[in-house]
Amino acid sequence: MANNKNEQQDDSTIEKLNANLTGASERIAQNKKAVFLTLGITVLIAAIILCYVFFFRSPKINRAFEAYHQVEISAAGNDSVAAVEYKKVADKYSGTDAGKLAALSAAESFYNTGKYKEAIACLDDFSSSESVLEANALVLKGDCYVNIKKYDEALGCFEKAVKKAGVNEQIVPRVLLKEANIYDEQKKYDKALECYEKITKEYPAFQPGNGATIEAYAEREKARLGK
Repeated sequence: MANNKNEQQDDSTIEKLNANLTGASERIAQNKKAVFLTLGITVLIAAIILCYVFFFRSPKINRAFEAYHQVEISAAGNDSVAAVEYKKVADKYSGTDAGKLAALSAAESFYNTGKYKEAIACLDDFSSSESVLEANALVLKGDCYVNIKKYDEALGCFEKAVKKAGVNEQIVPRVLLKEANIYDEQKKYDKALECYEKITKEYPAFQPGNGATIEAYAEREKARLGK
């Protein structure tokens, strides 16, 4: 569907994610279940934690980001190489922000080379506390499923993306348009119409950008439904 050049499918391909999105905040919250009985024990535990952070964890984080940026430089413009190298960074530094970002970048590169299943596998390892970044990753995952014709899975990703994005005017209407394209493919014209009407009502300034209008798409669905 994403590769179909029919005018009804012009907007089903995701815009290329910015590989330099490095704004994900580090998730360092720690849950403490033990109750320290004495000040001496508290000080000892604190000392151990500080040693871990300064002598192990921080260097590991730095190495992870260095490895990520090295791939950015060495594989720039070559998605085939970038996908493999980013995947290596993601696997080696899994659990770190740089590792997660590498997983997302690997997924993007795999997508660009048509390796959608590999991209999905990378996205399975990605998570972010930033809603916009998480939403974009879910959109990319949905587009991967579209390309392998797993439409129900794609819809699931798109629905999650809309929830994550909230009322983001750059993400939500475009995702709703993607959902409508799938419903058209499934001949669920009533569901497609709902998507178009929601865009018209909540995001009136949005237009597909291919010469058509959301209103025209909505009228098409009404005609199919005999309205």
